[in-house]
Amino acid sequence: MVARDAVTPAPRRSAPAPARPPRRGWSNLHAPDARTAAPPPPVPSPRRALRIFFGNANTLVGVVFLTVVALAALAAPLLFPGDPLAMVARPFIWPGVDPAYPLGTDSMGRDVLAGIVHGARISLVVGLLATAMGLTVGVVVGATGGYFGGRTDDALVRLTEIFQTMPNFVLLVVIVAIARPTALTVTVAIAIISWPTVARLTRAEFRKLRETDFVMAARSLGYGHARIIFREILPNALPPLIVTSSIMVATAILMESALSFLGLGDPNVVSWGSMIGAGRELIRTAWYLTALPGLAIVFTVLALNLIGDGLNDALNPRFANDR
Repeated sequence: MVARDAVTPAPRRSAPAPARPPRRGWSNLHAPDARTAAPPPPVPSPRRALRIFFGNANTLVGVVFLTVVALAALAAPLLFPGDPLAMVARPFIWPGVDPAYPLGTDSMGRDVLAGIVHGARISLVVGLLATAMGLTVGVVVGATGGYFGGRTDDALVRLTEIFQTMPNFVLLVVIVAIARPTALTVTVAIAIISWPTVARLTRAEFRKLRETDFVMAARSLGYGHARIIFREILPNALPPLIVTSSIMVATAILMESALSFLGLGDPNVVSWGSMIGAGRELIRTAWYLTALPGLAIVFTVLALNLIGDGLNDALNPRFANDR
């Protein structure tokens, strides 16, 4: 038998596999954290900030009332040219009884309205000057520590913590009691207890901004430390400081009033706190002697807080960009 050549069947070609889509990696594998990837919200422009600020009805109420108080304080020598501590009429004239004294007189025959208007001068001056001093010291300390870091930052932080460990009002009473109680002494004492808050806030802002691109560019151009601190970083750290300053003015007014109420204010000037302190013994028979200057303090502090809320809405990027 002749053997047949075994015929090897040709292999079957399988149908071509469908083309697979290109393999995609997980899109979130190399995605950075959203909190670090998202750029910080931009600070609103001055025009937009003003529009947001004056678009708030509560803020407008605060601005109007504070403007009236400031104008009355400036015009106090013209409205009541005499000494507000002088006795001008009989004692205990109730408000609305005598047109010459719309808010009445106190136990010594002094004009209550004249005292409130002249007291606004002391309260506003002490509040503004104490805030300015506290802001200056706090910004210098916080900017120095936040910008340089290291041992300088550690030393300044320890100094700030020393002041913050003591109760503010107790320290204020001690300082004024040791020194002579004058308007200048009260102003400096309030500034001494106010600067640590500003220093901590400024330090936090400078630590956040000192590694940004525009600061690196300023260093590469050879700018000095003073120019970088005050002309590059500080303008970008101003919004929270401006908001804090309005609250500091209100706090300073309350502290000055409390000192005057306790008899630790300047005895040669009239203030809202001293008027309340003088009328507290007569609160049952002549309650208006404490109620009227107390209302002046309440509404002034409320106006400053409303302005602070409006500044926060206008200057805080997280809130301003939602409008």
